[in-house]
Amino acid sequence: MRAMTYHGAHDVKIETVPDPVIEAPDDIILRVTATAICGSDLHLYRGKIPTVEHGDIFGHEFMGIVEETGSAVTAVQRGDRVVIPFVIACGECFFCQRDLFASCETTNTGRGAIINKKAIPPPAALFGFSRLYGGIPGGQAELVRVPKANIGPFKIPGLLADEKVLFLSDILPTAWQAVLNTGIGPGSSIAIYGAGPVGLLSAACAKMFGAEQIFMVDHHDYRLAYAQRTYGVIAINFDDDDDPADTIIRQTAGSRGVDAVIDAVGFEAKGSTTETLLATLKLEGSSGKALRQCIASVRRGGVVSVPGVYSGFIHGFLFGDAFDKGLTFKMGQTHVQRYLPELLGHIETGRLQPEAIITHRMSLEQVAEGYRIFDKKEEECRKVILTPGSNDVPLAETVETAPIPAL
Repeated sequence: MRAMTYHGAHDVKIETVPDPVIEAPDDIILRVTATAICGSDLHLYRGKIPTVEHGDIFGHEFMGIVEETGSAVTAVQRGDRVVIPFVIACGECFFCQRDLFASCETTNTGRGAIINKKAIPPPAALFGFSRLYGGIPGGQAELVRVPKANIGPFKIPGLLADEKVLFLSDILPTAWQAVLNTGIGPGSSIAIYGAGPVGLLSAACAKMFGAEQIFMVDHHDYRLAYAQRTYGVIAINFDDDDDPADTIIRQTAGSRGVDAVIDAVGFEAKGSTTETLLATLKLEGSSGKALRQCIASVRRGGVVSVPGVYSGFIHGFLFGDAFDKGLTFKMGQTHVQRYLPELLGHIETGRLQPEAIITHRMSLEQVAEGYRIFDKKEEECRKVILTPGSNDVPLAETVETAPIPAL
């Protein structure tokens, strides 16, 4: 089969590799019909995540047709059209029984990213996301082995185009969980740091939840302009504003700050010179720039929701400020399986239109160019989707849609 393979920082290729095979009775083999490049994939692409090896296949946003099933698979059958959650969960362990699928304690043979882990089992395995999370080959390929197929694959009605439902694999439920974690409702105010795919879909979800003020902070004008047009956000470019938190606070009721804030940036936030130096010397695992801004922006008693990926330790974490303000922090990988039926319903009714963020449609053969464009933010790229088996898919900009209606 043809698949994307990793060969070092900023070096990915499309190559012919062996087809996957059934390894366990509850495996399936999926023929991929659509996949995407995620912002989290860029951490791997840039060489920022440890235990990535040459030849690894990335990709945790994908869907397709079931081609082969193991003897113990009962939930799906050959020919079914399914979206695959990026989290691989068993459905039976302590955490899965509590719908905490991203904490599944049986699927990951790696160690997870926790440094001081003691005897705690690692979190769930993830598709295409390094040996830390199981080393499971990802979905930027023509075929994928999908473990635990009685709990993961989610059937999709035949009339919905791949583009409408592909993001059920990760970024839509990730945005949904991030907003749910804030506890906002009608009339609320929220700030979102990061206008990448998760940040944009967080704005869509916050609008649907009835947020009255949505601030969005990023340093790419084209992303902010899109968010302003589509979701009605108050846009702040932090390249032009030394302290976005102060700007946000001054525009909230009583200058108290927003009710909640979402950090959709994570550990590669553009930090200070000191942070850049510490990261280069491997003395710091993550930049705390976005997180410090989040703590500053939110009102007393507010919530900081963190869907952005963090790795290792950071300096300058303002724990005293967080304590003084009585903040609640909610974070972590997404419990994707929990949200899929509800989110599919919102897509079917048109309340959520996640495909609106797509700007580039490419063939799998163009994967290296897709990574380069997305990484460099060229051609006003918001989101790249890839189609296996098509060598002549043109680059295309999606038609802008009207703002998402509130419930």
